[in-house]
Amino acid sequence: MTQIAQDEPAVVIIGSGAGGGTLAYELTKQGIPCVVLEAGPYLKNEDYENDEWKAFHQMAWLDPRTTSGSWRIAKDFPALPAWIVKAVGGTTTHWSGATPRFKDHEFKALSTYGKVEGANLLDWPITLAEMEPYYDRAEIAMGSTHRHGRKALPANNNYKVFANGAERVGYKMYATGPYATNAEPYDGRPASIQDGFNFQGDKSGAKWSIMVREIPRALETGLLDLRPDSHAVRITHDAAGKADAVIYADKDGHLQRQAARVVCVAGNSIETARLLLLSDSSRYPKGLANGSDQVGRNYMRHLTGSVYARFDKPVRMYRGETMAGLIADEARHDPSRGFVGGFYMETISLGPAFLAAFAEPGAWGPEFAEIMNAYANTAGMWIVGEDMPQETNRVTLSEKVRDQWDLPVANVHFDDHANDVAMREYGYGRAEAIYGAVGAIGHHRTPPYPSTHNLGTCRMSADPSDGVCDRNGRTHEVENLFISDGSQMTTGAAANPTLTIVALAMRQADHLAGELKRGNL
Repeated sequence: MTQIAQDEPAVVIIGSGAGGGTLAYELTKQGIPCVVLEAGPYLKNEDYENDEWKAFHQMAWLDPRTTSGSWRIAKDFPALPAWIVKAVGGTTTHWSGATPRFKDHEFKALSTYGKVEGANLLDWPITLAEMEPYYDRAEIAMGSTHRHGRKALPANNNYKVFANGAERVGYKMYATGPYATNAEPYDGRPASIQDGFNFQGDKSGAKWSIMVREIPRALETGLLDLRPDSHAVRITHDAAGKADAVIYADKDGHLQRQAARVVCVAGNSIETARLLLLSDSSRYPKGLANGSDQVGRNYMRHLTGSVYARFDKPVRMYRGETMAGLIADEARHDPSRGFVGGFYMETISLGPAFLAAFAEPGAWGPEFAEIMNAYANTAGMWIVGEDMPQETNRVTLSEKVRDQWDLPVANVHFDDHANDVAMREYGYGRAEAIYGAVGAIGHHRTPPYPSTHNLGTCRMSADPSDGVCDRNGRTHEVENLFISDGSQMTTGAAANPTLTIVALAMRQADHLAGELKRGNL
């Protein structure tokens, strides 16, 4: 691994997940040296714990945070608003692997849905047509099944129950993918061994992640300076207002300064917004790049909820991939259902320990015992859909709690929009109909888990007053500061966001490389 001098102005990328890790590889393979600051350790496949709670404490971002708002997370998990990873590769080491694309109308939410009371909708400043070649590149890099000739994953029992129910209620668009988990050896990764709960980290390496693919390849270029256990605490700027350095705490807690030619922030929507707010100055009194007061606003976490159904015979949902298939029929805009936007239904399986924690937080007694006793006979699905951006759903700096560096932690405030509530209720009903069609003897609605899809907070906008960055992720106010993760998403769409984050990072890398080579940055 190369070492870049701390006083040498470099491309500094903060975060090594889907956005930051992709950007690092795409730039280094074009001959551009990069420093990547990752707050967590460098865990590899062989390091992962095959135990739900041990793995959770090994991988999860457990730095303190606070919550507010009417969402159930503030009651059930007030210190854990988000279930993300603090390690090299970020949350791609924990994700389900689902890779659907955003649809054309989802890039034009305001034009398509019209003004929705209480929602802060906006059209993206880019289109699906512009994204399509990058979606192709991302799918090929990630090995998405059902795409570009990639073989489909086999169906497990959880999917068979799900798909049979889908057929019986009249759905047409259901399949065992697309997923970025290999059904056969591909791109140096083995085929899936159907090993179940790889939310804890996939030990086999069959599932794509930044840690498995992009980071090793970036290191092989000799142009990546990867610094794990390096927690960014501030971005500084020069007299002209351009970003000139990143201050970070190393693994021993000592503050270090890396000079920067360009800074790309990819710390997930919560930490990206928090870092910009922490980087205030007399020139940027509301936070770096926050003259519009949009940093931290329009936080989205996708509408979610789960349904677990009980049967009179074993299903053993835990055998095979955690997410083994999806139904796409409801991922459309049809306001006759009582809401705008759409949602997917995706198979899911939690181990006994996580199901006990998340099925009905705080529950006890006979009904809870019935859920747990039926574990072997249970099938599960997750509902994931587009939630409405709201200015009041936002990340701010806590006034009460400080972290290990004595800095204010992020407070995440969220209230469900009426559209979110209507979509979730409808989705629960459709899930129950699917399972009822194949003989379920009971079912349980599970409230949303801590957020795994964290979006918005530094959104793209054509008008600087509406957002934080432009169509290339460059902040409107600071010409060499870029947003490189899901924070830049203008709206959330229905699809799992990782594929789109990777595609956006590839697109941004091409733009950045061109600007750097032309001497514009």
